[in-house]
Amino acid sequence: MTDTPMNETPMRDTIARRTLLVATGATAATLAVGAATPGTSTAPTTDTAPVAAAAVCTLTKEMTEGPYYLDGQYVRADITEGKTGFPLELALTVVDDDTCATIGNALVEIWHCDALGEYSGYVGNNGHNEPDSGTFLRGGVLTDAGGVAGITTVYPGWYIGRCVHIHVKVHVGVTLTSDGSFTGGTELHTGQLFFDETVTAKVGALSPYSANKVRRTTLAQDGIYDDGGAASGLLTLTALGSSPSAGYSGTLTLGVER
Repeated sequence: MTDTPMNETPMRDTIARRTLLVATGATAATLAVGAATPGTSTAPTTDTAPVAAAAVCTLTKEMTEGPYYLDGQYVRADITEGKTGFPLELALTVVDDDTCATIGNALVEIWHCDALGEYSGYVGNNGHNEPDSGTFLRGGVLTDAGGVAGITTVYPGWYIGRCVHIHVKVHVGVTLTSDGSFTGGTELHTGQLFFDETVTAKVGALSPYSANKVRRTTLAQDGIYDDGGAASGLLTLTALGSSPSAGYSGTLTLGVER
């Protein structure tokens, strides 16, 4: 039985807000909503999963915010704060669910745990003692004119009861503040991003991830992920080099109801 945290209850039976995910991949360009992959590295095909067969608009439910959200995080493209882990370059494209038109100037905010399964602001909840800045692996950026938010982070670890994942919110109409954060605006989407199990197994076998001795919950065992693929937040991962330590790019197109 999967140990799902009591305050991170699945929302499979409640559609709080309609959202749309348009499959990423070469065919998505025909709808002008394809996400650009950061960087210039030529990626091997052996660690690419999954590849979209067609650009299909799919309505999907939102997912729980979870217990580890903190307000007032920084607007920044790099959220690593020196955290060890394998590079992860995210390219998340935001589109309007009615028209599939890209949405510029939307704030895409993410937060996730480090290699040992600890969240900033809550360090110790996964049994590890480490410095806590209250801000590592948290933050977001405004989408560009093409609707793309590019964020640099590290491949997440895991904690008891959950598979490897990243939390995501999409806001519009925010005001940037002088301290590098944001206020106001309207929250359009709350969801989660998920990772191919084959890739995660390779990453988890190597340091620093292998130091996390908490039993890892797989995608199939997770109480939040519903096996819906890209429609449920499963990223398209592309290796940035010949070994997992070189890192990955992760792409997905998120559609929101304005």
